[in-house]
Amino acid sequence: MTEKTFTATSSGRFSGDGLDFACTIGRGGMVPAAQKREGDGASPIGVWRMKRVFYRADRLDRPKTELPVVPLKPIDGWCDAADHPLYNRPVTLPFAASHEQLWREDHAYDLIVELAHNDAPVVAGLGSAIFFHLAHDDGRATAGCVAVSLENMLEVLGRATAQSTLEIVDK
Repeated sequence: MTEKTFTATSSGRFSGDGLDFACTIGRGGMVPAAQKREGDGASPIGVWRMKRVFYRADRLDRPKTELPVVPLKPIDGWCDAADHPLYNRPVTLPFAASHEQLWREDHAYDLIVELAHNDAPVVAGLGSAIFFHLAHDDGRATAGCVAVSLENMLEVLGRATAQSTLEIVDK
């Protein structure tokens, strides 16, 4: 398997492996990863391994990809409470601490690629749930993630390998 790097830019372009299309980034723009803070809405600059794919099996077929694939359940969440031991980790709902619900009414999380941001080791407050996911229907910016259309996401996943990375670049 070969490593493939995909790139998302502050100018709203996504490219790599012959692809080039629009993407959205965090409403707070981009910041160097060391300056990323929980809740700032910024996408962290850096190169992040694409770890695994979560998907809504009630809405989509299992995506074709070499990345590990996990079907989402209504009880899936992600801890964003910086003072909690499970910060920036998947959690089961209900969950008492602050968290993000992955099973959503909108379609943004119908496909989610977990990125290896702030995970080895996890640093409290340095940002959680930095995903590559589907763009909002209204085209608005994300809370710090990178987002593309469903069609484009499926193209990326079809080309991704277990070593693929997503580079977030301010240019």
